[in-house]
Amino acid sequence: MLRVSPRQRPRLIEIIRNLAERIAEARTNGWLGEVQGLQVSLTKAKEKLVALDRSLERTHNNSWGGPIELGMPVITGPRPGPA
Repeated sequence: MLRVSPRQRPRLIEIIRNLAERIAEARTNGWLGEVQGLQVSLTKAKEKLVALDRSLERTHNNSWGGPIELGMPVITGPRPGPA
């Protein structure tokens, strides 16, 4: 899945608004096939916006924006001997 640049968020909102307007127009004109296709596109655009917002929230919560240090795992139990 391609990731949307945070700078494109306003454009994505505009696309969602435009799709909603096109769905209304298609309903008015009785273009049922067009309505169905546009609704699929609208759903996916909204999902991308939600994913972008989650990504921005994760980046914001990670104060310096870098990778998260997980540390070294602790291995318990006997160590294997030489082979």
